Amino acid sequence: MAKIFIETERLILREIITEDAEAFFAMDSNPEVVKYVGTKPLTHISQSVEMIENIRNQYTENRIGRWAAINKEDGKLVGWSGLKLIKEINNHKNIHDLGYRFTPEYWGKGYATETSIAVLNYAFNEMKLDQVFAYADVENDASNHVLRKLGFEEKGTFIDEGDNCFWYQLKKENFTK
Repeated sequence: MAKIFIETERLILREIITEDAEAFFAMDSNPEVVKYVGTKPLTHISQSVEMIENIRNQYTENRIGRWAAINKEDGKLVGWSGLKLIKEINNHKNIHDLGYRFTPEYWGKGYATETSIAVLNYAFNEMKLDQVFAYADVENDASNHVLRKLGFEEKGTFIDEGDNCFWYQLKKENFTK
């Protein structure tokens, strides 16, 4: 049974498990879903299985990783949201990065904001973090809108996987959700 970390009004955020591979493959094989993430659409379910193994290793090694977002109404995996410890990025070391990804049928429903608020509350209140970082492709208007709405402060741009990205920081004292 997958460990549940957080429940929001509409979603359950739980650990990602091997049984999620089909849903992850359906999401990450869609070119629109991965358009701004610096990777090509997946072509085989084994790639999803490998990704899930990597995330599960992060749970053990870093005590944190992205979580599956499950719709309470029908039990379907609608995407993922959560924190990831990144060892080095944009001249920063050992930072906690907020990220999220959802299948297109769930876009525009506020799930990124809903899960991010819950994850940030977890980060600041349970993990006792002082700050959380995030980044998004400069052309990803939806994701940049969510991060700004959450109170993240834009700190500049950098190149990640060949893409120009905004770099964001949110300090605990500036989080008011």
